[in-house]
Amino acid sequence: MKYNWQQDDWPDFRYNPEKLNALVIEFSEKIGRIGGLLDALPEGTQTDTLIDIMVSEAIKTSEIEGEYLSRPDVMSSIRNNLGLNTTTERIKDQRASGIAELMICLRDEWKKPLSQKMLFNWHAMVMRGSKKVRSGAWRTHQEPMQVVSGTIGNETVHFEACPSEKVPYEMKRFIKWFNDTGPGGQTEIRWAPVRAAITHLYFETIHPFEDGNGRVGRALAEKALSQGIGRPALLSLSQTIEPNRAGYYEALKQGQRSNEITPWIVWFSNMLIKAQKQVEEKIEFTLKKTKLFDRVHGQLNERQLKVIRRMLKEGPDGFKGGMTAKKYIAITGAAKATATRDLQELVNTKIFIPSGGGRSVCYQIKL
Repeated sequence: MKYNWQQDDWPDFRYNPEKLNALVIEFSEKIGRIGGLLDALPEGTQTDTLIDIMVSEAIKTSEIEGEYLSRPDVMSSIRNNLGLNTTTERIKDQRASGIAELMICLRDEWKKPLSQKMLFNWHAMVMRGSKKVRSGAWRTHQEPMQVVSGTIGNETVHFEACPSEKVPYEMKRFIKWFNDTGPGGQTEIRWAPVRAAITHLYFETIHPFEDGNGRVGRALAEKALSQGIGRPALLSLSQTIEPNRAGYYEALKQGQRSNEITPWIVWFSNMLIKAQKQVEEKIEFTLKKTKLFDRVHGQLNERQLKVIRRMLKEGPDGFKGGMTAKKYIAITGAAKATATRDLQELVNTKIFIPSGGGRSVCYQIKL
C-alpha cells in the first residue's frame, strides 16, 4: 500500500460536497448561536469564558501528545500574556508558558498569512522547555518519520511521513496552498470546516518537525477556521479529540491512504460540531449562573454565597451527591442549627431543590 504522499495525485485532495453540505450548515448555525450567547454575557464574564476555552485547548492539545500541564500555570501564563494579572506571575513550567503563548498568537494573528517564520515561531513555543528537540526548524534526520501511539513495546505505527529531504519543498507547497485557499485567495475554499480538515490532514501527512506536529497541526486547523468564519474560533477542538484519541489516530490513518478524503472531512467536521456543542453548553451554563447571581443579589449571606459558588464550580454536571447539611458545615464552618436554617432559606427562595428526606436529604441548585 502507498501512502497518500506517494501517490500520483498528491496533493490533489478530493471530496464529495453532497456528503458535507448538512454538516457545514449545522456548523454555520452553531457559529451564529454561540456568538449570540457570548454577546449576552457581561464583558468581564465574556473574557473569563474566552480564557477558560483557551486554557482547555492548551491543556488538552498537550495531553493528546502525552504532556500533562498544570491548569493554574497555563491560566496564569495566558492572563500574563493578556495583561490581566496585576503583577506578572512567574511560570516555572516552560511548557505551559509556551503553549499559552501559542493560544494568544492564534487569537491575535488569525488574519495574517501563513509563513515559514510563523510556523517556526509556533514550533519554538510548543517545544519550549524541551532540550531533546531542535525547535524552530524542519526535521533533517535520515530515519523514517513515523506516527506512533501506544506504550513502549506495544507501539502501533499509524503512518509514515515523507523523507526529511522532501520536507522543505512540501512545506513550501503547503504554505502556498494554505494562503491560496484562504478568504479571497486564488483557490478559496469557502466552507470553513472543510478547509480546516484538509489543513490538518495535509500538515500531519508532511509531519515537518521532529516533534510537536500534532499541536502545531491542530493550531493550523484553528487558524483556518478563524479565517473562514471571520473572527477567532471559539471552541476547544482538542478537548473533543482527547477522550477519543484512538478514533483520532484511526481517522488520520485512513485519511492518509488516499487523496479522496471525504470520510476524513466528515469525521473532522463532526468533531468540530461536537466541540461547538461543548462551548455552547459552557456559555449557557455561565449565562444561567450570571442570571442566578443577579436574581439573588442582596438576598443571601456570605455562607450561602460561598456554598453556591463551590457547587457551581463543578460545572453543568452539578455537585456530586448534591449539597447536604454535613457538607455545608464543612465548607462554611457554621453550626448545625445555622446550616439547617441557611439551607431552608435557600429552598424557600427556590434556589435549592431538595430530594430525599430525613438525614439523607440533599440539595441541587435550580438554574
